[in-house]
Amino acid sequence: MTQLDPKLHALGDRLEGAAAADLAAGARPLAARRPRRVSRRLAVMVAVLAIGATGVAIAGNQLISTSDVAQSMPAGTLALAGTEPTCTVVTKDVEFHCVLAKAPALEVTDSQGNPAWKGTVEPSVDASKHVNGGCRSLAQDGREWECYIGQAAVDQNIIGQGFLGQPSPTPGVG
Repeated sequence: MTQLDPKLHALGDRLEGAAAADLAAGARPLAARRPRRVSRRLAVMVAVLAIGATGVAIAGNQLISTSDVAQSMPAGTLALAGTEPTCTVVTKDVEFHCVLAKAPALEVTDSQGNPAWKGTVEPSVDASKHVNGGCRSLAQDGREWECYIGQAAVDQNIIGQGFLGQPSPTPGVG
């Protein structure tokens, strides 16, 4: 999560300002201090932070959906444009099995001009246009793929460590 929702960002700014005001109001000499009850404002801030943290954790668990992975395939490789991938979860947020409704472009062929996609690896690109992983073709016709997100794609030798997270404004060609 590199970019926060603007509402969460504004909430954080307000909480920070309220905390600073509370601290400034309590900055009296030690001798003048008396035991205080927890202010209502501080209690509300703690509750809001707890709820916000829970919301962020829930959002983090739902960042990589099957449709996100399906969209990331043609975003990473032009030959997969228009193939209408459908993906299912193999390992949550890490590995996905994807099937294309239409065969990819005849970019990878054997000596007779037949599709030869099996074993071919291609990067995947997320909605922010950064390399988020990659996929390996499981079939000669290129209609079945296993996709890995993040470090798993590096571990599978689909993309290099230095390529993960790099900007990719347009789908790759060739």
